[in-house]
Amino acid sequence: MGRILAIDYGTKRTGLAVTDPLQIIATALETIPTDTLITYLKTYFQKEPVDEIVMGLPKQMNNTDSATAPEVRKMADLLANTFPKMPIKFVDERFTSKIALQTMVAGGMKKKDRRVKGNVDRISATLILQSYMESKGR
Repeated sequence: MGRILAIDYGTKRTGLAVTDPLQIIATALETIPTDTLITYLKTYFQKEPVDEIVMGLPKQMNNTDSATAPEVRKMADLLANTFPKMPIKFVDERFTSKIALQTMVAGGMKKKDRRVKGNVDRISATLILQSYMESKGR
């Protein structure tokens, strides 16, 4: 059984999270510059078996796509073309950044560390992954 990899896509930075090989625990992996995402994933997939990709899809309160959703879908298409055998799923990512920030505060993270945007991206990717796993009953 391979891992599940979650992507919190951003135009500048992308947060990544993965499950353990048994797909039980979601863990923050990395925040990388978005323009290196494909190269990073090619290398990661050579080292670790991954069964599927889960991407956060930004939605508005009325459940329609947000202004950045087309960019996420464009990246999903690029991923599908680059990794044609890899299933790609979408998860509603409303409020993940806000919940990530609240999680950092509750966890006692210092204010200067909370300002590091990459920390929010990694935690958001983890929340996306946890949400997906819960929806699948894992």
